[in-house]
Amino acid sequence: MLSRLGALLQEAVGAREPSIDLLQAFVEHWKGITHYYIESTDENTPAKKTDIPWRLKQMLDILVYEEKQQAAAGEAGPCLEYLLQHKILETLCTLGKAEYPPGMRQQVFQFFSKVLAQVRHPLLHYLSVHRPVQKLLRLGGTVPGSLTEKEEVQFTSVLCSKIQEDPELFTYILEGKKIINKKKAVPPAPSSHRDKDYSSSAPDGRPQMDGVTHGAQALNSHLPAEPEGPEGGPGDSNLITSLLGLCKSKKSRVALKAQENLLLLVSVASPAAAAYLAQSTPCCIAIAEHLCQLYRSLPAFLDPADIATLEGISWRLPSAPSDEASFPGREALAAFLGWFDYCDHLITEAQSVVADALAKAVVEKLFVGTLKPQLLHVSEQSILTSTALLTALLRQLCSPELLQEAVVFLLGTDCQPADLEESPRTLCARLIAHCDHLSDEISVATLRLFEELLQKPHEQIVHGLVLCHLEGRLYVARSSPEPESYEDTLDLEEDPYFTDGFLDSGLQPSAKPRPAPTTSSDGKTAVTEIVNSFLCLVPEEAKTSAFLEETGYDTYVHDAYGLFQECSSRVAPWGWPLGPAPLDPLEPERPFFEGHFLQVLFDRMARILDQPYSLNLQVTSVLSRLALFPHPHIHEYLLDPYINLAPGCRSLFSVLVRVIGDLMQRIHRVPQFPGKLLLVRKQLMGQVPGEQLDHQTLLQGVVVLEEFCKELAAIAFVKFPPHGPHLNLSPPPEGQV
Repeated sequence: MLSRLGALLQEAVGAREPSIDLLQAFVEHWKGITHYYIESTDENTPAKKTDIPWRLKQMLDILVYEEKQQAAAGEAGPCLEYLLQHKILETLCTLGKAEYPPGMRQQVFQFFSKVLAQVRHPLLHYLSVHRPVQKLLRLGGTVPGSLTEKEEVQFTSVLCSKIQEDPELFTYILEGKKIINKKKAVPPAPSSHRDKDYSSSAPDGRPQMDGVTHGAQALNSHLPAEPEGPEGGPGDSNLITSLLGLCKSKKSRVALKAQENLLLLVSVASPAAAAYLAQSTPCCIAIAEHLCQLYRSLPAFLDPADIATLEGISWRLPSAPSDEASFPGREALAAFLGWFDYCDHLITEAQSVVADALAKAVVEKLFVGTLKPQLLHVSEQSILTSTALLTALLRQLCSPELLQEAVVFLLGTDCQPADLEESPRTLCARLIAHCDHLSDEISVATLRLFEELLQKPHEQIVHGLVLCHLEGRLYVARSSPEPESYEDTLDLEEDPYFTDGFLDSGLQPSAKPRPAPTTSSDGKTAVTEIVNSFLCLVPEEAKTSAFLEETGYDTYVHDAYGLFQECSSRVAPWGWPLGPAPLDPLEPERPFFEGHFLQVLFDRMARILDQPYSLNLQVTSVLSRLALFPHPHIHEYLLDPYINLAPGCRSLFSVLVRVIGDLMQRIHRVPQFPGKLLLVRKQLMGQVPGEQLDHQTLLQGVVVLEEFCKELAAIAFVKFPPHGPHLNLSPPPEGQV
C-alpha cells in the first residue's frame, strides 16, 4: 500500500516539473557524447560499439516526449530550445564529417533524419538547423558507393517529405543562405517564432558545456574550411546535387528512392524555386550529362535487333540481364534507356520552366552533341547503331516539351517544300538519304526511325515530311476540266489493267476493264472502286493467299480500323480539313515534286521485286502509316487510283502499276512460278522449313506486294466515306467488294 502511494506521489512530482527533469537528462546525454571525444583515446572503436548511438536515441526520445507534453502547440520546449541555442546539430555535423569514431557519419545521418521526421515542430526555418542540414547534404551524395548511401537517401527522403508538406521550404533548402540575403528586404512577422536565429553561444548560466564547445572547436580546427557566404557559385552542393549523386548508386533501391525524391521535388516546386532550379543550378545540365555518360559506356556496336529487345523499359523497373536475351552491353543499354525514360518523366512532371530547360539540355547534350556526329559519320557501324538507338529513344519519348525539341532537332524549323535538285545538307535530308543507302541494314534502321517518328503526336512531323509538298494539289492536272468518264481520263500507260507487252506470256489480267467509277457529290471516288482497284491490282497468277487461312482481306480491315481510330484521335486537335482544297483552273501549272521522303519511298517501292524481304516489309510499313493519316490530300495522293495526274507526276498507285507491269514481264521467266511462290509464302509463314530457291528475292517481293495491296485496300475501306456509316459495311469477300 505504501509503495503504491509512493509511486503515485513520484508521478505527481514528475507531472509538476517534467521540463526540469527532461532538460537535465537531455543535457546529461549530450555531455556524455562530448566527454567521449575529450576523454577517449581509442580511434579504432566503431561508433556503434560506443554509447553514442544510445545517447542519441535518448535525446531523440526526450525531444519527441517533450513535444507531446507541450500544452501550447507550436512552441519549442526547453530541450528543443537547448538543441537550437547550443548548435548541437552543427556540432554533430562536424563530428560526422570527421568520421570519428568510425561510423559516426552514419549515426549523424540517422539522428538528423529521425529528428526532422519525428519532431512536428517546424525546424528547417531555423538557421541553426538549416545550416547543418546544408553541411550534411554536402557530406552525402558526392562519393559513389559510399557506405552511408542508405542513411543519405533516408535523410533526403525526410527533407523531400517536408518540402511536399510545405513547398516554400524548397527555396530555403535549394538556395541556402542566398535566399536569406535576398529576403532581408521583407520584414518577418514579429510574432513568428520560426524566424529566430539560435546562433548565439551558450548563455553564461551553463558553464558546464564549455568543454563541449571547446572540444567541438578543437575538432573544427583540424577540418578544411567550408564556404559559408552567399557568393558561393551555383555548383555548391545542395539537395538536388545530393539526390543526383544518389541516383547514380549501384544499389538499385537507393537509386530508385533518390529518383523518386527528385521527381517529387521538381513537381511540387513553387514557380520561384523552379525558375531558380532551371536557371541558377546545374541540375538540368547534370541530368543530361549523366545521360551522355551512360551513352558513352555503351559498346561501339549494338545490333538493332538487340536494342529492340529492350523496348518499353521503365526507370522504375530496369531490366536485369537474362540468359535467354543476353548480349554484350545489355546492362549498359538498359541503364541508358532507363535514365532516358526517367528524364522523360521528369520533364512531364516538372514545372514548365524546368521542363523546357531540361528538354533543351537533353537535346543539346545527347542529340546534338553526341548522336548527331554518329548519325553523320562515314562509318556504317556508327550510323546503324546510332540510328537504332535514336529509334528506341523516340519510342520511349512521351513528354511534349522533349518531343518538340526532338522534332526541331530531326526536321529543323523550316518546313518549306524542298527542291528536286537540292543537296542533302540538313540532318533530315541526310536521314532520308539513308533510307536509300547502299547498306540494306542502314536503310531498314532509318525507315524504322521514320515510322516511329510518324506515330508521335506532333503536326510538324507529317507536315514537314509530306503535307508541305502536297499543298496546292500540284499533282493534279489543271489543263483539262474535271473528268467525266473513266475511259477519258486514264491513259493506257496508267491503266492497271492494260495488257500491252505481256499478252505473249499467256497471262491474262486479273479483271476486265470496268465502267467508270462512281463519284460522290464532292468529287471523291467511291470507296468501293478504290478498294477493288487495289484488290484486283495483283494478277491472279501471282496470288497465293487464297490457298492459306488467316491471310484474307478481312483481317487487314480489322487491323486497319484500330490503327485508323488511333491515328484519328492523335491528329484530331490539329484541325485538318475534311475535303481537299479546291483547284483553281486559271492557276498556271507549276512543277510538282513529292518531296525527298516520298521520293525515296516511291523509289524503294518501284524496286520491291529486287530488294530483300525485310527491307520491303519496312518500306510498305512506312507507306501504310502515311496512308492512315486522315488528311484529304494524303488520301487523294496515296489512295485514290483515279486522280488525273499532272504530266510527269507519279502517285503510289501509278508506282504499283509499273511494278505489276514489270512482274507480268518476269513471271514467264520463272519455271513453275505458282508452286514456287506458294512454297515461299509457306516458308515466310513458318509452315515449312526454309530453303534457298532460285528467284527467291523476286518471289518474296511478290508476296509482300500482294499483302501490301490488300492492306491499302483495307485502309481505304475504313477511312471513307468520312461522315458515312462506313463502319456498318461488312468486309467484302476476297478479291472484291
